[in-house]
Formats: sequence, C-alpha cells, structure tokens
Amino acid sequence: MDITWFGHSAFRLRFADANVLIDPFLTGNGSFKGDIAAETAGTTHILLTHGHSDHVGDTLAIAERTGAKVVTNFEICMYLGKRGLKAFDPMNTGGATDQGAFTVTLTQALHSSSVMDENGVQQDLGLPNGIVVTPKDHGEPTVYHMGDTDIFSDMGLIAALHQPKVVMVPIGDRFTMGARSAAMAVMRFVPHAGTVIPCHYATFPMLVPNADAFMAEMGEDGGRVKVAVPGVPFTV
Repeated sequence: MDITWFGHSAFRLRFADANVLIDPFLTGNGSFKGDIAAETAGTTHILLTHGHSDHVGDTLAIAERTGAKVVTNFEICMYLGKRGLKAFDPMNTGGATDQGAFTVTLTQALHSSSVMDENGVQQDLGLPNGIVVTPKDHGEPTVYHMGDTDIFSDMGLIAALHQPKVVMVPIGDRFTMGARSAAMAVMRFVPHAGTVIPCHYATFPMLVPNADAFMAEMGEDGGRVKVAVPGVPFTV
C-alpha cells in the first residue's frame, strides 16, 4: 500500500485497484502545495470521518471530476446528495460496507460534526467517526484513521476487532488530542500497529506546529512513528 499525507487529516491510500482519499481538505490547507487535479486523478472512493469543512473539503469537486463514490455517515451523504453528489454509500457507527477491494467500518470518535449551510444556519451532520479500511488482499495492511477525537478506552476494542497495522492519530491539540493523550492512545490501546502517522497539526496557527512533542511522548516506542512529509508518498 502506498500512503500519501496531504497535511491536516487528508490522506490517499493506493492499493490493488483502489485509489482512496480520506478527508480531502486540500483547498485552503496550508500544508498542501500540490496540484489538486493531479493528486486526485483516478480517485475511486472518498471516505469522510465527519462533516466539518476542514475534512469534507474538496469532496464534491473531486467526486464530480472523477466519479468517485463517497462513503460516510447517512447525514453527510444526504447533505452532499442535495448539493449534487451522485455516487454515495451511507453508513453509521459500527457498520461495515463492501467497497470491492476493501471494506469500510465506521467507529466511534469523540468530537462534533456540523456545517454552516448556505443560509448561515449551523446544521448537524450526525455523529463523528473514525474509519477502518480493511483490504481484502491480506497482504495489505488494515488502516485505522482515528478521525478528530479525544482518547477513549474503546479504542482498545477497535484495535482488538480490526487489528490495524497502520494508525492515523490526531495530535494537534485544542480540537483533538494533544501529544500526551495521542501517545497514550497509541501505546495503550493500539500497541500492535507497526506504523503510526500523526496528523491534524501544523495546518493552522491554533494547532501545534510540529510532531516533536508527540515523538517525545512516544519515547522508546517512537520507532513506530512515521512523520510524513505532505505530498510525499511512502509504502507500508
């Protein structure tokens, strides 16, 4: 599997015949310096953790251009469907869907999920989620994107059920876990993941500017951490 972090919580996974985007916030993402059309060409699926604009991002434009299917909770699917989205697969927390080369499971996350609509009204978009991507090729790693969340002990149940080998963990503080809680979440509840990718940091001034404190909190376990460079793919 090839993984590219585009900054913030935006990722691309490439494996088998799948080209999957997670939370494709690219326009307005100060960490993303690439060409949106080039980086998203051939997208087959877009997975969304929750409805905030810095996660839904460029979903509608990418889906219109590529025909990608959007997989997320029911409320976000209905919201985007009313705005022109054609291909979507609604879900909810705890459920799984078959996407061909992989399955998607939505997990619990501790956060919020809403959007300011065209009339300036705050609209609820269901529960926030984490996402588990399980390739059907057992040679490919299962990926757990925690979404925007605080630490919670049931992360241990998620890890026990899905056995993720790759974990994307928010570390930016203020809106999600900070360095200490993110490191505890990984070390205590997802101890068998071989690759830990910090995200949701360095995008805005209110977030921590780098992963240094997270690495320090990980201590001797820091060898599992991949501090990705935005736009530069790597293989797991």
